Amino acid sequence: MQDINRLKILKELYYYQNIGFQYIDDIHISKKETTSTNFSLPNSLLELESIVKNCHLCQLSKTRKNVVFGEGNPKATLLFIGEGPGANEDSTGKPFVGRAGELLTKIIENVLELKREDVYIANIVKCRPPGNRVPTDEEAKECSPFLLKQIELIKPSIIVTLGATAYKKLTNDNTPISRIRGETINFKNIKVIPTFHPSYLLRNPSAKKFVFLDMKKVKLMLENLI
Repeated sequence: MQDINRLKILKELYYYQNIGFQYIDDIHISKKETTSTNFSLPNSLLELESIVKNCHLCQLSKTRKNVVFGEGNPKATLLFIGEGPGANEDSTGKPFVGRAGELLTKIIENVLELKREDVYIANIVKCRPPGNRVPTDEEAKECSPFLLKQIELIKPSIIVTLGATAYKKLTNDNTPISRIRGETINFKNIKVIPTFHPSYLLRNPSAKKFVFLDMKKVKLMLENLI
């Protein structure tokens, strides 16, 4: 309900701005308006992306260059979820396009034997946290409805969370990634496999063997779905 109220306020503010107002004293929202279903998210990825690209619900909207909505097969069986956009992603509006993205693409192609466009790639937050810091709980909470709607529309059978933050923010489970990686977790009747983030692998190449094992498990799970 709080999110709907904030969307209502933002809509009112944009309206007044567009007709020339620079400042207003108050916005009155009736109880009937706050219970309206007009602010339910659309059942279309394209329409959802349009909404997200105009989102100003958290502080990240003030410093972003581009919203990074996500990309890939809209009916993908496999969904990757990272933490948030970095500098390269913020500049291009595309997820995982830097060195970590190149490594993720190699993992998809060489271990899973898929094309990058066969899967879908998204993040916990759609805007870059300044300095590539970890998204706050509040920032993740504001973006959560958008991510959950993406999941609902894509309907993946398997989600791979990349790194501790992605796993924690999605599932609200604080189990360390070193303990939970490679395990199969149930989330809304979807199998979730946590693994290390590609950027972690760039700093710690010896951990690549663990991600290799995790992706072999994902590959077998995908084959069993056929």
